[in-house]
Amino acid sequence: MLRRRWLVVGSVLLLPTVIGAQSHAGGHADPVSNVVLGLAIILIAAKLAGHLAVRIGQPAVLGELLAGVVLGGADLLGWQWFHALETDASIDMLARIGVLILLFEVGLESTVRDMLRVGLPSLAVAVLGVAAPFALGWGVSALLLPDRSVYVHAFIGATLTATSVGITARVLRDLGRSTSREARIILGAAVIDDVLGLVILAIVAGVIAATDAGGTLSYGAVALILAKAAAFLIGSLVSGLYLSPRLFRTASRLGGQGVLLTTALAFCFGMAYLASVIGLAPIVGAYAAGLILEDVHFEDFQNRGEQHLEDLVQPISTFLVPIFFVVMGMRVDLTVFGQLNVLGLAGLLTVAAIIGKQVCSLGAGRNVDRLSVGIGMIPRGEVGLIFANIGLGLTLNDAAIVDGAVFSAIVIMVIVTTMVTPPTLKWSLNRSRAGS
Repeated sequence: MLRRRWLVVGSVLLLPTVIGAQSHAGGHADPVSNVVLGLAIILIAAKLAGHLAVRIGQPAVLGELLAGVVLGGADLLGWQWFHALETDASIDMLARIGVLILLFEVGLESTVRDMLRVGLPSLAVAVLGVAAPFALGWGVSALLLPDRSVYVHAFIGATLTATSVGITARVLRDLGRSTSREARIILGAAVIDDVLGLVILAIVAGVIAATDAGGTLSYGAVALILAKAAAFLIGSLVSGLYLSPRLFRTASRLGGQGVLLTTALAFCFGMAYLASVIGLAPIVGAYAAGLILEDVHFEDFQNRGEQHLEDLVQPISTFLVPIFFVVMGMRVDLTVFGQLNVLGLAGLLTVAAIIGKQVCSLGAGRNVDRLSVGIGMIPRGEVGLIFANIGLGLTLNDAAIVDGAVFSAIVIMVIVTTMVTPPTLKWSLNRSRAGS
């Protein structure tokens, strides 16, 4: 079995050489050939690495990210073909769509009613879980990057606000503690955490874009961006809860297959476009679309035997989302790992990320295992990577807000916080159970 796996890996690594030789011998190749070859390599590498990660008790997303790091570092061995995948416009666009599908899926796991039911403890944990990491991340950036602008410090602080609830939810489910009070607080706070984090991201990105266009930083500009973000989120949630049932009821009258999935994706992409029109990141609209949609909206489809929307979206997510994580890993510059300043930034960002989420546990109230709540909020996972990737596309005076060194430091922070959470949370919950 092991020999067979190595044969598969070896074949994948040799494919670029074989195809390159064929293209030279045969003249002009179809432009799609390199794209489909790149997708084949990315998907195979993602699944192999994801499988290995799961085997050692880590989430598959971590394996997919590390697979990208390995592929991206292949150019150090002279295999420049893999570097072309990182900058390929077609693969980059598929990765961007994968992010929208990912946030749409995350939104589908919760509803507006879930957010309203989490109560004050979850709200307090969420607010502290955004404010403390943001302040600490800003402080670390200002300390180690004193020559960078205040906008860089603000953006680095924003990347630390995120929480990857999927990793924590899986650990809680595996331990049979998903219905405990701690679990309800963590999961509820993580949903609010994501919303607040997206609003902060919208504010920081909007201010940077306005400044780059020649504007100036003012409280009025910040207030305007905050008002737009709040108006979009509240307006889309309220109007969506009223309009989406009617939209899907009308769509259910259409014949043929795939109507539910097509309508849902059109709704997701439409919301993403509207968010972009008013100056917010498209992921805000995709996330809001997922929050709006509830099972009750699809009753007509389910009555005629259609699958649940989450089950319909999953195959598309299985295809597109790993592309995003692998591409993010490929953008990590391995040469910066030999630079002490980058490793120092990564180390302090990791410490700030962990301490910031421990501060948020103070809002959990009494008779709650605060340590477990704080640990459960630590992993940054996919959300932190999404924030960092947006920073790569933001510029100020023709300089990227997040350059290769800062991006690599953030990826290290994401990897460490993602790896330490499962074993540490298991230990904390078992300690709490033994004590009680």
